Amino acid sequence: MRIAIVVNLTKKKAIRCAAQIIADMQDAGAEVLMPPDCAERFANSGAAFSDSLEQLFELADMAVTVGGDGTIIHAAKYAACTDTPLIGVNVGRLGFAADVEMDEIGDLKNLLSGSYYTEQRLLLDVTVQKAGEEKHFLAVNDAVVTHGTLSKIVDFTLFLNGEEISRYRADGLLFSTPTGSTAYSLSAGGPILAPQMECILMTPVCPHSLFSRSVLFDVDSELGVTVKIPPGCGCVLSIDGEININIAEQDVVKVRRSRQHLTLLSVKKRNFYRKLNEKLKERELR
Repeated sequence: MRIAIVVNLTKKKAIRCAAQIIADMQDAGAEVLMPPDCAERFANSGAAFSDSLEQLFELADMAVTVGGDGTIIHAAKYAACTDTPLIGVNVGRLGFAADVEMDEIGDLKNLLSGSYYTEQRLLLDVTVQKAGEEKHFLAVNDAVVTHGTLSKIVDFTLFLNGEEISRYRADGLLFSTPTGSTAYSLSAGGPILAPQMECILMTPVCPHSLFSRSVLFDVDSELGVTVKIPPGCGCVLSIDGEININIAEQDVVKVRRSRQHLTLLSVKKRNFYRKLNEKLKERELR
């Protein structure tokens, strides 16, 4: 069994936690693989190191991330491309997407014995049509079309399967997977969705209307967005908070279900809403 371990090297707790996971996995007979940026820090761990993240996930049977939700989201795009099951260890503040807390890392040995649960998560294919060319991006949590550095309200036109259905004056339009409903969408006033649901959630960000609310679209919908930008202002498409693309008035952003999916692992059967309630209570106390 080859286990890939991806670590947030900016967090000392993550580095210590990863070292223990490596030792536990090796003691249980697994081969541990790590990305190239971990080579210096974990040189004496007995782990092998790939040449790239792409190669890491191609070689691994399963993957473990050690960090926060950002670490999981970043790794998830590679995991989805190779259909590699993924599990996250939370050493951050909340860790909505993580399954394992630091005091539970001993349970990761269950991965080697086959004692675990799997969930399929929907991902979004985000297309930018710009100057006659198309570029595709994969979103795990969300894609947001929003104003640039100047805080001016933008006019958005929303299309469903090629037909205009609504116009919004707002700071932005946010398109979320059910997994991402507890991220930016929640802060923007969107509903909480069970992550196993199959739908696309659209939430206006700071709309200039009392009647603009979140809308759930069928999973087979294709949503499109165009913008009318005030003078001196810009517009940006942000994907999972990692990739930013400048959007002009002649550009079109399209959002649909991706053909790829993410397989998340869990070592314990957990109630999503109970876990969510506990996480939100932790946020209030911090």
